[in-house]
Amino acid sequence: MVDVSQDGTLPVDAIIELAGTPVYVYQADIIEQKLARLRNAFASSPVRIMYACKALTNGAVLRLMNELGTGLDAVSLQEVQLGLRAGFSPRNILFTPSMIAFEELCAVAEMGVQVNIDTISVLERFGTTYGGSIPVCIRINPHIMAGGNDRISTGHIDSKFGISIHQIRHVLRVVRSHNMSINGLHMHTGSDILNADVFLQGAELLFEIAESFPDLTFLDFGSGFKVAYKPDDTATDVEELGAKLCGRLSEFNATRERPVELWLEPGKFLVSESGTFLTRVNVVKQTTSTVFAGVDSGFNHLIRPMLYNAYHHITNLSNPNGVHRVYSIVGYICETDTFAWDRKIAEIREGDVLAFANAGAYGFSMASNYNSRLRPAEVMVRGGSAHLIRRRETLEDLVRTEIES
Repeated sequence: MVDVSQDGTLPVDAIIELAGTPVYVYQADIIEQKLARLRNAFASSPVRIMYACKALTNGAVLRLMNELGTGLDAVSLQEVQLGLRAGFSPRNILFTPSMIAFEELCAVAEMGVQVNIDTISVLERFGTTYGGSIPVCIRINPHIMAGGNDRISTGHIDSKFGISIHQIRHVLRVVRSHNMSINGLHMHTGSDILNADVFLQGAELLFEIAESFPDLTFLDFGSGFKVAYKPDDTATDVEELGAKLCGRLSEFNATRERPVELWLEPGKFLVSESGTFLTRVNVVKQTTSTVFAGVDSGFNHLIRPMLYNAYHHITNLSNPNGVHRVYSIVGYICETDTFAWDRKIAEIREGDVLAFANAGAYGFSMASNYNSRLRPAEVMVRGGSAHLIRRRETLEDLVRTEIES
């Protein structure tokens, strides 16, 4: 544990002394601020915030979310188990998987967790097995491209997620034939929503479908709220979206005997900006065309730039006032491994510490041991102190599950 400086800046030297590099650092106060902003934006409706934990599943973060009163959106049995381990009640967990074995779905349902089904054949099998004894949420695909990278959009017509809006009559036949209890409807268009009105088009479809389900207790509109990555970047206006969606929900509830609750599933929105990834420069290498700064990490630790060309703002913490020069920031993995191409950064020297912004979401959670590299440590800054919340892996961790013949 190390003390945090009073001006709110990260105590970088102390964190590196505590955990070394590379290291993921999360600021709890930023998570709290983002959650408060979202709750304020949707304050005029009964709302439940379900943290989409696939973004970051460290137990300290999950315990913080539970303490702050969020629910949990989980996509695997293991995420459900981590949520229970962190103190979440089963009734505060929503299970929204894709293409899983039916046995996994049953195991989670029998824990008392709210299940969300996105395939008609699975819905039918669940109805055959449980009838109306276990309430079910149904995930709808609205066939809408809400914006952003096509690799992370999930509500369009070619997506594997959800049951098509054009199959609702078939869904109703399945539900009625098995006397199923449908207590929720769900949609999620994917990440990086650029236009609130496009999101609301999908919401309007969900309101229309909801007329066929009189026993609903909630409508889940997913998330995908865009955060700013570049200094001049745009982000989802959650205040505008909140005002419009809450107004429409109020109109909808006025027509029903049983009003429904609004559920949202922010992941990246809550944790992305809380995270900073610290690396140290191993080598500065000039070729005939490029100046490379090679750091003590790679896409085994932060795969987003290589996976879908994600942008992370990079700052030279060791030389913040240096003359800006053009670099390509690369990693130590033995294949093309680039974090940033032709980026203007304060002059980089070997041994300097570089900070990658917006590293709280899908950073550590997507890390691997590729090249037999060890995964980094994680640190949380909270309450005036920085705490180690995951130690760096060792060779023993790497071979722990191997069996010698």
